[in-house]
Amino acid sequence: MSDSAASTDRQARAKRTATISIGALAVMNIVAIVSLRGLPAEAEYGLSSIFYYVLAAVVFLIPVSIVAAELATGWPETGGVFRWVGEAFGARWAFLAMFMLFIEVSIWFPTVLTFGAVSLAYTGTNANLDAQLSGNKAFVLAVVLVVYWAATFIAFRGAGAFSRVAKWGGIVGTLIPAGILIVLGFAYLFSGNRLQIQTGWNELIPDFTNFSNVVLAASIFLFYAGMEMNAIHVKDVKNPTRSYPLAVLIAAAGTVVIFVLGTLAIAFVVPQADINLTQSLLTSYNDMFEWAGIGWAGPIIAAMLLLGVLAGVVTWVAGPSSGLLAVAKAGYLPRFWQHTNQHGMGTHILLFQALLVTALGVVYVVLPSVQAAYQILSQLTVILYLIMYLLMFAAAIYLRYSQPNRPRPYKVPGGDVGMWIVGGVGFLGSLMAFTFSFIPPDQIAVGSPELYVGILVGAAAVMVALAFVIYAFRKPHWRDPDSEFVPFTWQLEGKHPGTVNDSSVPTSTLSDEFLSGERTETGPKATSGTDAPASTADSGGRTPAAPGGRQRPRLRRRPGPAAGGSSAT
Repeated sequence: MSDSAASTDRQARAKRTATISIGALAVMNIVAIVSLRGLPAEAEYGLSSIFYYVLAAVVFLIPVSIVAAELATGWPETGGVFRWVGEAFGARWAFLAMFMLFIEVSIWFPTVLTFGAVSLAYTGTNANLDAQLSGNKAFVLAVVLVVYWAATFIAFRGAGAFSRVAKWGGIVGTLIPAGILIVLGFAYLFSGNRLQIQTGWNELIPDFTNFSNVVLAASIFLFYAGMEMNAIHVKDVKNPTRSYPLAVLIAAAGTVVIFVLGTLAIAFVVPQADINLTQSLLTSYNDMFEWAGIGWAGPIIAAMLLLGVLAGVVTWVAGPSSGLLAVAKAGYLPRFWQHTNQHGMGTHILLFQALLVTALGVVYVVLPSVQAAYQILSQLTVILYLIMYLLMFAAAIYLRYSQPNRPRPYKVPGGDVGMWIVGGVGFLGSLMAFTFSFIPPDQIAVGSPELYVGILVGAAAVMVALAFVIYAFRKPHWRDPDSEFVPFTWQLEGKHPGTVNDSSVPTSTLSDEFLSGERTETGPKATSGTDAPASTADSGGRTPAAPGGRQRPRLRRRPGPAAGGSSAT
């Protein structure tokens, strides 16, 4: 299909886009976020966990959802957070955001697979043996590596090979077990059994005098991470100005309810002193099943939870990897990392990610306990992910001033003041969680506190520096000529991310012109300094005047330097 025909086909498909109801979008967001593996960490706080869940929803979940909706509708082209940050601050910071997402997910895999290993251990019939096996570092490491490498090879086969697992695994392995946990936990409560937590209104407010209590609570922010993934669907909702915020509020409320009730169900049954980050969810199920007289269901629920873990891992193995592949083909990584197989999967990137997960698995052998390793990797995941969110919130605020007239089908209510309030709250909430993530928790033995902090600071610094180093060595000839990764709008219009661009041309129009063999440019032919446009080849003729009365010269597309620009900073 020619570039012109492809552009026409894309436009036709956009006009035929099916609408999504408010309820459907709310459910999509809930399924994308909810996971049960982190509930034991918050059960440490008893009733005060409610405060942390609500706080994180107000200062993080809702701002992420609303801000991402504006970014996704204003700049819907391939790239996600890479494109959003790049539109505001240039390609260097965009690459940092994408790299943080890729590394964060890679580090997340060992933590979620640790939970899967514990679930596998509890599929046995001997409770004592199951508990011993779940704490065995060699067993946990073996499960992490075997399952992850299996998921990687499945990903090599393309999306069709794991779509069914992803679809049904989330239902069978997450939503159904969540319902069972909540029903049994509150049945235990209403039956008059002795609760393992303190009750009373005063227990709802945390002890803010002990900063170490906030460390585990900071991980709640990562519980809510991922809502921005569905922001692209805001274009498919009728009356998005009203419907999308309503769907977000419904999803936020539903997510908070599941997390709060699930956490309390564990806290009702498991004594605080016995809570274990990797085992308490399974022991809670076992205790509830014994109380209900259905102890035989323990191995079944463990197998269901394992299926949920597998579904999550298989789904995410190819996700950020595919995003990094698109960025690589735009010229930001050497051709070696752009290699794909017959199914279009980035095999070299997937293999590198698998080797990275393997190396991280060795941490389980070095640290004093599986639980300590789990905590350190979980906190590092939070830190790296929050760096990405800090950049995203800052980009959303900055774009209100650098590209004030760019059409956005959905905008954060309240004008620029509303963006400052919503984006500012999200930024400050992320910054707060980022800071608290470095404080060692009192509840978990992590060895030397100095070593704990040193590992987190050192690892985070290395990852940030690595992103900048990789970006600094990019080469124009790395760009794949067949890549359809569209340059940033300020590149297409001959601007600079540090200056105001008054253009009111929709990004979809710029993208279609670029992909159909044209590149539009508003204002000067090229910018000097950093982050220059991707190509500067002129051709005859001019397009009709852009909104605002200015002519946009027609420029013939040719393979040029990376989408980030030959001299991008």
